[in-house]
Amino acid sequence: MVPRASVARAARRTLRPQCSRTPNHRRTLASANSAGYSYETGEVNGIKFASRDIPGPTTQLALVARAGTRFQVFPGFAEGLEKFAFKSTYKRSSLRITREAELLGAELFAYHSRENLVIGAKFLREDLPYFTELLGEVISKTRFTRHELHEEVIRVIKLNQHSILANTDQMALNSAHSVAFHRGLGTALHPTSSVPITQYLHEQELATFSQAAYAKPNFAIVANGASHDELQKWVGEFYNDSPATPPKDFPAIETKPSKYYGGEERIAHDGGNNMIIAFPGSGAYTGGHYKPEIAVLSSLLGGQSYIKWSPGFSLLARACKAQTQAHVSTRNLSYSDAGLLTISLEGKASHIRDASQAVVDILEAISGGDIEKDDIQKAIAKAKFRTLEAGQNIGTGLELTGAGLVQSGKASNLDGIAEAIEGVTEDAVKKAAKSLLEGKATVSTVGDLFVLPFAEEIGLHV
Repeated sequence: MVPRASVARAARRTLRPQCSRTPNHRRTLASANSAGYSYETGEVNGIKFASRDIPGPTTQLALVARAGTRFQVFPGFAEGLEKFAFKSTYKRSSLRITREAELLGAELFAYHSRENLVIGAKFLREDLPYFTELLGEVISKTRFTRHELHEEVIRVIKLNQHSILANTDQMALNSAHSVAFHRGLGTALHPTSSVPITQYLHEQELATFSQAAYAKPNFAIVANGASHDELQKWVGEFYNDSPATPPKDFPAIETKPSKYYGGEERIAHDGGNNMIIAFPGSGAYTGGHYKPEIAVLSSLLGGQSYIKWSPGFSLLARACKAQTQAHVSTRNLSYSDAGLLTISLEGKASHIRDASQAVVDILEAISGGDIEKDDIQKAIAKAKFRTLEAGQNIGTGLELTGAGLVQSGKASNLDGIAEAIEGVTEDAVKKAAKSLLEGKATVSTVGDLFVLPFAEEIGLHV
């Protein structure tokens, strides 16, 4: 363990010259590109890492592993691994980890997405050695005890299952992914109450899965607010216990390419009404499946307004003015080798029915060229802003960068994405809309099925 006092003194000596320099405000304001928000990447002892040394007194550190629900070998394993983060290790109890983090004024977090498991901490800049070591300890020395699994981990998972039963929005989104991708990306983000997780979730199997998920090729370390050289030093020192390859006596993590299927699913529910109309979208920029025209089309369709006292410029916002009790939003969900363009409708069943027809009508209008050039320019500007804002966001940037390093060995290039979006033409948007309508859609409906329409009733092919 590195003593806090000695680390703090060394950190203050390092930071003192930086703080004494006068910042060049003119240069910062004159630069419109995203160079200041780019990550510097590297590799040490087979472990990929990246850092963004933005001046400031705090640091955010994250370990991004290829262990989301897409890659879990059995149901509930991604959630189980997430819940075991910062539990007892062979060096420290969970109580000691909690108390030490509190004494340092830090915050610990863990979550999973469909592709990634993210474990991290927010802390004072001088405490980088301690938390770099802690994350290394979490992935290589967690004990996976039976009592923690049954008394804490499974108990919390079951509580989450009950909350999902009442969440029609989450239910519709899980349904849309399942219909669109079947397995892999189609796996629910959280196991539902009908999934027999206790049949699969055992401490020994979970411990073995962790060795596969935390093998060196399957994770990356990303820091925001840390020196690149300092991060490289501590990663090289504290991650020697991570296995170089996954265990051979355990089912391999599936990495086969995603395949889009499409179709329709309807779920009766009296707790709310949700309808998701989805199409093949754009993958992540680092995965080679990026489609900038989909990002522009998403902004063009829109539905929600980001400007106060205005319904917004988007086509759906204008078309659904009369459906005051239906909330409409469009977004592209990007993954390493696929994407899902989703149009979500939530609210009163009769208003959703009318709004869903407007969605199809607008897509037909776009594909037919019935669109103003001014709307295209607004959509391009909005898509560019969304992309740059997401990359600038610390939390989002950490996961995107870590996932890019694991999947393709490179971090996301914000400038490259922005240039691609700026290069989108009106013709490209028209072709994108036409291809969506000609292909198979994904339609997931949850709520009052007597009122909510079928896909064929609004003119979609499933």
